[in-house]
Amino acid sequence: MDFVAFSLIIDDIVFSDGQTAMGILGGGGPQTAFGLKLWAERVGLAGGVGSDLPSAALAWLEASGIDTQGLRHSAQWPTPRAWQILEADGRRTQLWRIPGPAIGAQLGRRMEDLPPPYRRARGYHLGLHPEEPGFDFIKALRSTGGVISIEPFRPSPRLLSEMELRAIVSTGQIFSPNEPEAASLVGPGEPLELIRRLVAAGAEIVALRQGEKGATVHRAQSGETWHIPAFETSVIDTTGAGNAFCGGFLASWVLTGNLRLAGLYGAVAASFLVEQVGLPSVGPRNEEAKRRLAILETGTTRLD
Repeated sequence: MDFVAFSLIIDDIVFSDGQTAMGILGGGGPQTAFGLKLWAERVGLAGGVGSDLPSAALAWLEASGIDTQGLRHSAQWPTPRAWQILEADGRRTQLWRIPGPAIGAQLGRRMEDLPPPYRRARGYHLGLHPEEPGFDFIKALRSTGGVISIEPFRPSPRLLSEMELRAIVSTGQIFSPNEPEAASLVGPGEPLELIRRLVAAGAEIVALRQGEKGATVHRAQSGETWHIPAFETSVIDTTGAGNAFCGGFLASWVLTGNLRLAGLYGAVAASFLVEQVGLPSVGPRNEEAKRRLAILETGTTRLD
């Protein structure tokens, strides 16, 4: 296995205009897997599911070539499912539709639940809650030698101590928050200032996601910094675009070691997610991904 993404949730989306989209494959893991699979061959998904997993969700994973031996099938607990209520200003409210005990049982992460090939992957991407980061599992993953990419699930609900902040931003080699998440950790500021503070706290590589403005990526060891533009396309739904970016970024960083190219791979992956509700299929987009990559390469700016 080359890369592994974590968690699967079925989303019932309520848009700001009142329209709905029910039973959408989500949860971060599938979107990240899309971003990974766009550039890498062997990608797996780990998480808990129930007997009620929609057949369409499994069909997408199979058609996209995502390995599913990491999915734990439970007869006791349902597949994680939640309302996703989207506001016109971009805010999102998640409301669980399954019992509380099922959430922990299905979304919990343990090394012993990972199939042996997953424990030999070259890279892993996962989210964490700043107030409950789950460091033991991440440290166990890092001990395998794989590259760890981390994103916050949401902005921190409280100020963190210096020690807590350092532990979060340095637990993986790649830390990829969006601007509100970064500001919740280090205080408000312009993108380069946010990155400077995250690096001062111990981050090795920062991929700061900026929505329609693209992303700014930085490597502490070399001081290299690039602004990566977003690919211009019709935006239908931005859900999961950040996860896809993280998947593309991780795949490229592990495969090429090139920071600029990693940002570009991430931006291309994200561009497909915003063009429809739900996940696009992977296969037909490989050639289109190369075309978009060539277009975006002319718009990058070195900032260091």
